[in-house]
Amino acid sequence: MPLLWLRIALVLYGVGLLYALMALSRGSHFLDHFVFPCVGSGMVLQLVSIVETANEVGHLSPTTVHDVESLLALILMFFFMAIYARYRTLSPGILIFPVVFLLTFGAAIGKQPPQFASPLLRNGWIFVHIALIFTGYAALLFSFAASLLYLLQERGIKSKQVGLLTKLPALEVIDDIGYKSLLLGFPFMTFGLLAGAAIAASTFGPTFFRDPKILLSTAMWAVYMILLWTRWNAGWRGRRAAFLNMIVFLVALGAFAANYFSGVHGFIAQ
Repeated sequence: MPLLWLRIALVLYGVGLLYALMALSRGSHFLDHFVFPCVGSGMVLQLVSIVETANEVGHLSPTTVHDVESLLALILMFFFMAIYARYRTLSPGILIFPVVFLLTFGAAIGKQPPQFASPLLRNGWIFVHIALIFTGYAALLFSFAASLLYLLQERGIKSKQVGLLTKLPALEVIDDIGYKSLLLGFPFMTFGLLAGAAIAASTFGPTFFRDPKILLSTAMWAVYMILLWTRWNAGWRGRRAAFLNMIVFLVALGAFAANYFSGVHGFIAQ
């Protein structure tokens, strides 16, 4: 049943994907009134799938790569709903819906994925660590999406070309979405890293500080903090802030990719 709910959610997310593709190609607006209830229903079904999977395995922490993909897609959707509740705009979905669809597609294909073998995954604190970190990553992705949309909107205004402009809010609103996403995500990322560090220190000892994943994650947090400082104290807005948001997101991608050569995070069974 968890896989069935996930596949139905995938179909509903497909409406969001179609909306994004049509928006990027300057297509019709006929999906504007249907996309929100569809992706909202998909989010609910994905939550049901994750809860049922947790009941089957006996703990909340993801046990397969597909579980990780599904959890990240769900957190992205929760973040999107929070942004929509505040700004009443679907515009971030132009870039977020395709990501959610691809993550859910990967989780719903039904093939046997790589298993995570570490007994640490049965530790409830691991789930807290993963959920907090993923929320931080979701915030960075939304900030990155807002930065791209800001630059597209700014370029369209300067060139007086009508395209995505009909679907995007004002530049100030897009900039505020990126900024508020960073503010919301920073405490999640911070506490997620602290929780992970505490678990790793008690399990692996001080050697975990030399792990490439830990080093890159610390660098990402430092760049994240610098970005927020420039907005708080230096008053950076608009284009400069958009480019810095992108840099932070790329550093975050590097930290996430470090899972593939990390000793501390190498949980995939060989």
